[in-house]
Parts: sequence; C-alpha cells; structure tokens
Amino acid sequence: MVIGLKHGKSNAEEEHLKQLSYDLVNKFTEMFKARNKTIKCRDLIGIDISTKEGLDKAREMGLFTSLCAKYVQDAVEIIEIIL
Repeated sequence: MVIGLKHGKSNAEEEHLKQLSYDLVNKFTEMFKARNKTIKCRDLIGIDISTKEGLDKAREMGLFTSLCAKYVQDAVEIIEIIL
C-alpha cells in the first residue's frame, strides 16, 4: 500500500508509474523473502490464521507479538530502503 500511495498513478497519463510500482513491489518481495524465506503469513508463523481455530491458537501462543512484530519491522526497514 505504501508503494502504491507514493508511486501509484492517479490518472491515465501516468501509466509509467504503474510499472514503477510493480518494479518496487517485486523488489520489496525479493528483499523480504531474502530475510524471511517467504511472504506468506501461514508460513511465517507456522499457523493458518484464516480459520477460527488457527487464529485462536496464534493468539493463545502470542505469535502476533512474538513473531509478527519482527516481520512488520522488516517490512518497514525494506520500505525505507527502496523508497
């Protein structure tokens, strides 16, 4: 979302910004994967939170605090580098 807000096109004459956004998203994905091996939440935390049971288990285990904070920090650091 941050990449789109900064470099997304706001009218038809800005078509070149669409490709720039795609390129930056690809760069972000590559860098995040280099740090964490994947961009998929269920693979990052080891639980499928799309189910009620998985979400409850992740909450019970404190994964959003213990693991997700690091992934958010990684994402912010990468965004700061590429933007």
